[in-house]
Amino acid sequence: MSTRVVAKFGGTSVGSIERIRHSAGLVAEAARRGEAMAVVVSAMAGETDRILGLTQELGAGLGDAETDVALAAGEQVSSALMALALREAGFKSRSFLGWQLPVITDGPAGAARIAGMDVSSLEAAMDAGIIPVLAGFQGITQDGDVRTLGRGGTDLSAAALASALGARCDIYTDVDGVFTTDPRIEPAAGQLEAISHDEMLELAAQGAKVLQTRSVEFAKARGVPMRVLSSFLDAGQSRGTDVVASRDVAERRIVSGVAYARDQARIALVGTSNRSDLPAKAFAALAEAEIGVDMIVQAQARSAGSVTLEFSVAHRDLDKAQAALDTALPGIDMTSETGLAKVSVVGSGLRQRADIARSLFAVLGEESIMVRVLATSEIKISALIDNDAVERAVRALHAAYGLDQV
Repeated sequence: MSTRVVAKFGGTSVGSIERIRHSAGLVAEAARRGEAMAVVVSAMAGETDRILGLTQELGAGLGDAETDVALAAGEQVSSALMALALREAGFKSRSFLGWQLPVITDGPAGAARIAGMDVSSLEAAMDAGIIPVLAGFQGITQDGDVRTLGRGGTDLSAAALASALGARCDIYTDVDGVFTTDPRIEPAAGQLEAISHDEMLELAAQGAKVLQTRSVEFAKARGVPMRVLSSFLDAGQSRGTDVVASRDVAERRIVSGVAYARDQARIALVGTSNRSDLPAKAFAALAEAEIGVDMIVQAQARSAGSVTLEFSVAHRDLDKAQAALDTALPGIDMTSETGLAKVSVVGSGLRQRADIARSLFAVLGEESIMVRVLATSEIKISALIDNDAVERAVRALHAAYGLDQV
């Protein structure tokens, strides 16, 4: 039986007719090798933002059901164009929209979740020698209303389809796999042959732009093998990176990568010692406002018996976060700081290294970089630092953990 492969192409990979033809050529070459191909596509680069802007001019925007109908058109266009390009390359192909499978979703407009997927019609097409092209990012409710899946939705569509088909999921993007850090900052960054779902999930969550966290979470939960490949290289030229279960990563590294995210802000709520309900109320208000929170630290404040609760948010969310907290916790002593960035060291090997925080402080200290907040997980340690120190921090940590030798 042929290996089934779901190939996902993002906006830059289908951003023009030339790019669509090139991406179709990659699918065609894989099909000629005997792989049973299905394709998932995003909207053409810039199209989603353009459509969203139009809805905003009419007083709608994300979260509006009619906005979802409009946004779904972007993937509808690119799926049809990809099918036409595959036909031009000599293959039978047809497009499928979310409602045609169907892809069943639940949750709100603009941020729906995939609840189920009927792939019988798509499998029938594949059995008939047709390469199906699914419009990503979209599905329908049980009542037949169009819903979009939010940020990273097309990656999620591809992972879900691969799971339903028992296929490998190849994510084509504008970089040739996963690197130990951003090569634009550290030219010595090395390309990883393989990385675990857990490590990829942490790198994505800490700022790496290669894959979206929701798709990696889904792939890990369903055991879907993934590969990251470049759609900007010719067939056979992309080395790529395999994203697999931890047990399948042959090379055991202490650290796999250094990620960063600029434009962070820190919020501090001071004097919370006599308010045991305050953290729950604070984070409930932020969740209601759909604000992502990171790097939560609670510590004794300078005044006796007083506790400070600190956490970071994206700078773009700072005003919205402060407004939500003011409403939920009137009179709370709140301070904030901007001009910050987060730098993170990620690796499965950190599980066995109790001294990793000490070494991170030592490396950053040698560079005279002050750490505002520190947060850790089993395979990650993150530091909140000044924005203008990011490049120095990334290069120093990359060298300290031997990643320039990968």
